[in-house]
Amino acid sequence: MSTREVSDRDDPIVESLDQLAAPMAAGEKPRAKWRIGTEHEKFVYDLADHHAPSYDEPGGIRDLLMALTEFGWEPIEEGGKVIAMKGADGTVSLEPAGQLELSGAPLENLHETCNETGRHLAQVKTIGDRIGKGYLGLGMWPDKTREALPVMPKGRYAIMLQHMPRVGSMGLDMMLRTCTIQVNLDYASEADMVQKFRVSLALQPLATALFANSPFTEGKPNGYLSYRSHIWSDTDPARTGMLPFVFEQGFGYERYVDYMLDVPMYFVFRDGKYIDAAGQSFRDFLKGELPALPGERPRLSDWNDHLSTAFPEVRLKSFLEMRGADGGPWGRICALPALWVGLLYDQGALDAAWDLVKDWDMEGRELLRGSVPKLGLDAPVPGGGTLRDIAGEVLDIARSGLAARGRLNTSGDNETGFLEPLAEIVASGKVPAQHLLDLYHGEWGGDISRIYGVKSF
Repeated sequence: MSTREVSDRDDPIVESLDQLAAPMAAGEKPRAKWRIGTEHEKFVYDLADHHAPSYDEPGGIRDLLMALTEFGWEPIEEGGKVIAMKGADGTVSLEPAGQLELSGAPLENLHETCNETGRHLAQVKTIGDRIGKGYLGLGMWPDKTREALPVMPKGRYAIMLQHMPRVGSMGLDMMLRTCTIQVNLDYASEADMVQKFRVSLALQPLATALFANSPFTEGKPNGYLSYRSHIWSDTDPARTGMLPFVFEQGFGYERYVDYMLDVPMYFVFRDGKYIDAAGQSFRDFLKGELPALPGERPRLSDWNDHLSTAFPEVRLKSFLEMRGADGGPWGRICALPALWVGLLYDQGALDAAWDLVKDWDMEGRELLRGSVPKLGLDAPVPGGGTLRDIAGEVLDIARSGLAARGRLNTSGDNETGFLEPLAEIVASGKVPAQHLLDLYHGEWGGDISRIYGVKSF
């Protein structure tokens, strides 16, 4: 989730609805300037007893963050507490229960992306070995209750933790017990954004299946392959889901603005502090009638904050965010940007992917989204068949898109090799969660603590 440093009081006040599409239009870039931004989260645990460390305990989350200064990272504070680190490789920040996230820098190719990921993981592993901490690459804590988890000192999290139970039964699980991998990608124009949004939204369930990696809750199988994905089904219906309007004629920036104006607010950031506006309306804010700040009208920074508080399967800000994948180990992190860059950054591949999904109806898309957390590659696709039937074809399209990009490393290799972990999953027919379940029912003998011996990073 976003990390704020300043109040942006010098930002212009929003005078008209026309200004609200400006951040999205400002994201338009020529193809030569398209970049890849990768975000990945991991669980932190104590090597001695596997507990999730608190912020303040010796060798805890604060100490882990501050140790990054030896690698050139600089602290970001909120209320006198270090809540993130910034550096050449982006930002290292905290999710609500201390999950550690790298929000990577915008990079030109997947070789750079994977090098960035490797640097980050080497750094945190060096620190972890010294202070007795390890990391799990999973979509959900396999053994922790909500009550066993700490809460990080970030103002927006306090507001969200209070609000979540009002609007859904699993919002606290989303905040405290899950991890994800996300990819942020660019577009050239409004029309390009629309095509990319539609393709990535339709195929997001395939990414969920290929990266499904959260089959345990509180030490036992939970009946799902991606319980993290299932959690979103009852987190907050006003800000989640498959966004049917994206596939309607006339979709563009203005329609997404309308959607965001209907998403209830969480907060307003002023003078370094988060003001609780949970459940209030941005439309009222535009009229100077927000109960949390009566008489005050929003600045563009408030709108940008608000854009970060919706959680659909694909999200639009000044770029498109792919949000469907569970967290995973180092060997799969680079595969997610490879999938989406291959599908979306070459026009031939993008057109081929759209041809594959353009005739899907909304009822079928919703059925697919609802089925995939439990069924994985066996989830039904609109028109007949399953994800298993189209997965190989989608990877072939992505592979062709990466090959067409022709981005080579120093050894002369293009980017297609980063898809190999996904090709292995499709060939085996088993998603990551199914391999974990095999271990649980087999050599682990039902002992979930054995998962801490699985190499993640």
